[in-house]
Amino acid sequence: MRIVVILFLVAIVASLASALVFLFHDQGRDRTRMVKALAVRVGLSITLFVLLAAGYYSGLITDRL
Repeated sequence: MRIVVILFLVAIVASLASALVFLFHDQGRDRTRMVKALAVRVGLSITLFVLLAAGYYSGLITDRL
């Protein structure tokens, strides 16, 4: 389970970094790429939260990681 959480966190940071690159690269133009990257980040964060909650309630994640 730790590896899944770490992979999700890396994907979230990568999506945030790509949004930052799109912010600087697309100055003054349509910023749909940045918005899509941020939407992906939000989706990954919500999915990670749901997976963590489901893992805790099902017993896959104990009090001590």
